[in-house]
Amino acid sequence: MNPVQELEIKDTAAAARDAAASQSDSSTLEGDRMVLNMGPSHPATHGVLRLILELDGEIITKAIPDVGFLHRGDEKIAENMTYTQFIPYTDRLDYLAPLANNVAYALAVEKLMGIEGDLPPRCQYIRVICCELARISAHLLGLGAFAMDVGAMTVFLYTFTEREKIYNLIESLTGARFTTTYTRIGGLSRDLPPGWTESLRHFLNEVVLNFDESEKLLTRNRIFVDRTRDVGVIPREIAIDYGLSGPNLRGSGVDQDLRKSHPYLVYERLKFDVPIGSVGDCYDRYLVRMEEMRQSTRILHQCLDELPGGPVSIPDGKTVLPPKRNVLTNMEELIHQFMLVTQGVNVPPGEIYFGAENPKGELGFYINSRGGGTPHRLKIRAPSFVNLSVLPYLLPGNMVSDTVAILGSLDFVMGECDR
Repeated sequence: MNPVQELEIKDTAAAARDAAASQSDSSTLEGDRMVLNMGPSHPATHGVLRLILELDGEIITKAIPDVGFLHRGDEKIAENMTYTQFIPYTDRLDYLAPLANNVAYALAVEKLMGIEGDLPPRCQYIRVICCELARISAHLLGLGAFAMDVGAMTVFLYTFTEREKIYNLIESLTGARFTTTYTRIGGLSRDLPPGWTESLRHFLNEVVLNFDESEKLLTRNRIFVDRTRDVGVIPREIAIDYGLSGPNLRGSGVDQDLRKSHPYLVYERLKFDVPIGSVGDCYDRYLVRMEEMRQSTRILHQCLDELPGGPVSIPDGKTVLPPKRNVLTNMEELIHQFMLVTQGVNVPPGEIYFGAENPKGELGFYINSRGGGTPHRLKIRAPSFVNLSVLPYLLPGNMVSDTVAILGSLDFVMGECDR
């Protein structure tokens, strides 16, 4: 018997044991039970999420989420890279909002270095612009996919059209449409290009019309309302107990937004409201995200009105790469660049945690440093991973068709969940 045949036999035997275990568990329950695998290639799971559903007819009696199909070991990789070299890996977390991931990670490292208060005002405003633009982009796709999951195809086309305009803005700002790697420890990779703020204003004036159209198609749509109202209800206490964050937490009536409760950058200077749900069902989570996009446009208008001039990085050659012309003409600047590129920024020993209000919820970074240019330990608090933990509570009692609506309303990304 060759090794391939032996491996196939082992896989078959393992599958038989799993099936037998499922049957033995089901035999202790009343009525007929069927175990159904939903995913990891099902279109409604929005990525490689596998749900093991135990059914009594069409009613779910037990749900087990199976994650890890996209695991890449980002947290371990960080231990072998400089702090700056890890920035591109943050793009691959919530890849629908890479700019927000970049900002959150940079702020965590800067907090560890004790330089978060030294960031130039222009840098802070531009970072807020990046975060809110990423929020609109992520919510547009999330709501469009959610609507398409429950049968509203037109909304997806509307939202994707606006998201393409955001990609054009991001491309002109960062040089990339998808994986931006825009921030740097202590600042930004580059300043705003000429005419970019005018393009952003034009987009903001257009996108609010898209919000109106999407709401006309969904908010009072009988089919959409029937598929989402009183479906997937997460009570306030359950949302808190499971550690939910972001729109999923606020949809359950919890007034918690890190931009308000623990302000960072210039959020405390900006006026915006935090939308809160009352029931905690799929419909509430939809309404919260729709209003969040409107509040993001409000924040962006304020940032453009108040955007100051000046540098976009701190004036410290030991933290930020010096200008190329200085490197070619000054020995000290050349040494600084050599040290930063080869060894990274010199971070003092210590440990910190920083959480940012990302589109999916609280994206947190715990960093343990023993000094030097690489972290001793880095842990990512991925909001999608935490939000999916509520599925064993949430799905039982619902029908199989409701699973699609519930998953769409949670708006998760498996790249962030599995890391």
